Amino acid sequence: MSRARAYVVSAFRRTVPMAAIVVVAVAAAVLVWTRVVPSAAPRIPTGRVQKGQVQLKVYTTGELRAARSTQVVAPPVGGQMQIVSIAQSGQWLTEDEPVVEFDPAEQEFQLEQSRFDLASAEQELTKADAEAAVQAADDEVALLHARFDVRRAELAASGNELISEVEARKNLLLLEEAKQKLAQLEKDVQSHRETARASTDVLREKRNKAQLSVQVAQRNIDNLIVRAPFDGFIVVRENWNAFGGPIFPGMPIPEFRSGDTTFSGATLADVVDTSRLEVTAKVPEGDRANVNAGQPTEVSVDALPGVTLHGKVRAISNVAARSQFFSTDVVRQFDVLFDISGLTERVRPGITAQIAIGGATLNDALYVPRQAIFDTGGRTVVYVRSANGFDAREVRVRARTESLAIVENIEPGLEIALVDPRSPSGSRARPGTAAPSAPAPAPAGQRASR
Repeated sequence: MSRARAYVVSAFRRTVPMAAIVVVAVAAAVLVWTRVVPSAAPRIPTGRVQKGQVQLKVYTTGELRAARSTQVVAPPVGGQMQIVSIAQSGQWLTEDEPVVEFDPAEQEFQLEQSRFDLASAEQELTKADAEAAVQAADDEVALLHARFDVRRAELAASGNELISEVEARKNLLLLEEAKQKLAQLEKDVQSHRETARASTDVLREKRNKAQLSVQVAQRNIDNLIVRAPFDGFIVVRENWNAFGGPIFPGMPIPEFRSGDTTFSGATLADVVDTSRLEVTAKVPEGDRANVNAGQPTEVSVDALPGVTLHGKVRAISNVAARSQFFSTDVVRQFDVLFDISGLTERVRPGITAQIAIGGATLNDALYVPRQAIFDTGGRTVVYVRSANGFDAREVRVRARTESLAIVENIEPGLEIALVDPRSPSGSRARPGTAAPSAPAPAPAGQRASR
C-alpha cells in the first residue's frame, strides 16, 4: 500500500512541470502570432461611376388641407358668454346655418335698459322743445310791448315844441328809458334762444347716444348666433379652460360643448370647405433647385390604397421656413403647395400624402451613389480605386436625388469607395452619409428617386 502511494506521488510530480511548460508554450505562440502576423485589411465597399438617363424626381411627405377654411370666433360683446348650443365635430352645415349660439339674457337686459334710456331722452327732448317754444312766445310778446312803449314815447316826444321845457325833458327821459328796455329785452331774447338751442342739442345728443346703445345691444344679440359663412364640415376646438385651472400632462382636454363659458375673441371651431383640397409639404434645401411651379406630381394617400392621384406644383417658397423652437434639424426646409385632382369623398383634410415631384430628365448623365460624395478641405471628391488603394478625385456635382449624385469631371466605369477609406477602420462614412452596409438615408419623409 505504501509503495503504490509513493508511485502515484512520484508520477504526479513528473506530470505537473510538463503541463506547465505546454501552457506557457501555447501562450507564447499566440502572443507571437498576434504581434507578428498582421490583421486582415478591412473590406471597403465600392461602387461604379455609371452613365445613363436620370430623372430628377423629388419625394416628400405632405398633408392634405382644405383650400378654404375659417375660424368660428366668439363675438366681441364683452364679458363672459355661455354657450347654449354648438354643432358637433364632423357635422355638415350649409351656408348661414347656426354653428354656435350664446345665452342672450345679459344682452337682452342691456337692450331693455338702452330702450328705456332712449324713451327718457326723447321725452326730455320733447319737453325741452315745448319749453323753448313757450319761452319764445313770451319773448315775442315782451318784444311787442317794448316796441309799443318805444313808439308811444317817440310820439310823446314829437310834440315837445308845444309843451313846457320840463314836460319835454320828461318825454325825452321816458323815450330813452323805453329804448334801453327794448335793447335789453332783445339781448335777453337772444340769450334765451341760445340757451334753449344748447339744451336741445345736449338732449338730442343724449337721445342719439341712447339710440346707438339700442343698436349695439341689438347687434350683439344678433351676433350671439354665429353662422357658417359657407358650406363645410365643423371641427370643434378643445376648451383649455374646461377645468378652470392648470392643465397637467395626460389630462384629456374636452371640446367646447353646451353650457361652457368663454370670452370674446376665443376660437371655438373651424368651418372647413372640403370641395377643394390642396397639399402642403416641405422640401429640403438640397432639393429646392429641382422643384419649380407647374411641375407634375403624383400623390398617394392611405385612404385610397393602390390609387395614384395627379396634380402639379402650384407654388414654392423662395425663403426657407423658420425652424421650430425646439427643432435640432440644421437642414433648412422650403414650403411647397400642390393642386391635386381626382379626389373622392374618402379623402379628407388632415390625411398624410406621399408626394413624388417629377423633375427634369438628364440623358447621358454620369452618376454615382450619393454616399460616395465626400467633402474634404472645401472640395467635393470621390475616392477612385488605384494600385495603391484609393485616390481622391475632385468632381463637380450638378444635381442630387435621394440616392444618386449627378457628377462631372470623371470617367464612367471607375470603381469608387462608398465609405471614407482614410478612416482608421475603413468603414466610417462622411457626416450625412449612411453606413457602408446600407445606402444613404433619404431626408425625413422621403424615398429613393431613381
